[in-house]
Order: sequence, then structure tokens, then C-alpha cells
Amino acid sequence: MTMFHFFNCAILTFGPHAVYYSATPLSEYDTLGTSVKTGVVYLVTALVKLVCLATFLKVSESDIFDPSQELLKALIGFIDVAGLYFALTQLTHRNISQNHKFQAVGLGWAFADSVLHRLAPLWVGARGLEFTWDYILQGLEANANLMLSLSLAALGSLMWLRKNKPKTLIPIIYACAGFVATMPSITSYLRWGLGWHLPEVVAFQLFTSLIMALVSWQLFSACQKPSA
Repeated sequence: MTMFHFFNCAILTFGPHAVYYSATPLSEYDTLGTSVKTGVVYLVTALVKLVCLATFLKVSESDIFDPSQELLKALIGFIDVAGLYFALTQLTHRNISQNHKFQAVGLGWAFADSVLHRLAPLWVGARGLEFTWDYILQGLEANANLMLSLSLAALGSLMWLRKNKPKTLIPIIYACAGFVATMPSITSYLRWGLGWHLPEVVAFQLFTSLIMALVSWQLFSACQKPSA
């Protein structure tokens, strides 16, 4: 039963990444190399963030929400934006379109995040003798993160790679990108500042990620249309 629970949670956590890759044109255009290189960029970015967090954040013995510390975390979190910028603009890609490029980058980014933050807890905890919903919620959280990573990659592609986008959409693109980039701080505030339970936070993440995916898709489609 314990291994069955582990495999179920692992499929829920990592399965959507494989399904997305195989069900979209990414597999046809052989973009796996782009996703792998993006994963390496994510690991380097995570290491830089870890060093910054260890250097500038105070160690707290309680789970009380500290606005100043959370603001600093949010600022450090924008290192992810710099990492995505590097992955989108500096990595050498095969001859793939902008549409496939941002999807490959977002997919690689999300998969690396899931491996780094969820694989070890899943392996240690989901094989326990006692059933818990925590790892199912963790899998749902990984799905939300996949949509948010794809959304941020799409918005970053519009900001840094798309030159002739409608001027009226530029503020909306930047506002949406800023919102997605600060999602970890928003969920932290909901959890520790407002006292939301984990299922409520995960439900909020799923709902928000779905909305942002739809908004990003609409913005990307609007920017693809030839200007009048």
C-alpha cells in the first residue's frame, strides 16, 4: 500500500510534465535539449537564491508572518525572472519557433522545480505507513506550478523576444509577469499571515494558475496577430 501511494503521488507530481511534452508539438520538434538546459539554469538559479536567502534572511524560530522578511524573499525571488531571461534569450536553441521555445523553457523550469523541491520529500514521506493527503496536495501544487511556469515563460517571451507587440498590451504583460513572479510570497502570506490551511492554499494556486494560463494565452495570441 505504501509503494502504491508513492507511485500515485509521483505520477500526480511528475506525470503532467511528461504528458504535456508528448501531447504537444514539443516532442515533434525535439525540444528536450532546450528543456534539459533550462533545468540546469534553474538549478544554478536556485543555488544563487539559496545563498542570498542564507545571507540576508534572519533565522526565525516561529512561523509568524514577518512582512519585512517576506518582502526580502519576494525581491530575492525575482532571481527566477533573471534565470528565465537567460534561458529564453541566451541559451542556444534549435530552429524552433518562439511559441515552442517558451513552452520548452517553461516545462524544463517547472520539472526542475518539482525534482528539486518535491522528489526527496515524496520518496521519504509517501512511503510511510500512515496515509496522508499532504503528498497528493503536493502533486496538485506541482501541477499549478507547471501552469505558472509556462505562463511566466510566455510573458517573458513577449517582454524580451517579441518586439512588435501592441503598446496597449505592454502594461498588462508586465503586470501579469510581476504577479506570477510574486506568487510564492502571496501564498506564503495566505498560509502564515492569514492562517489558511494547506488545501485552501493549493486550491487558490490551482485557480490562480488556471486564470493566469488563460490570460497569458490570450496575450500571446493577441501579440501574434499582425498589427494593422
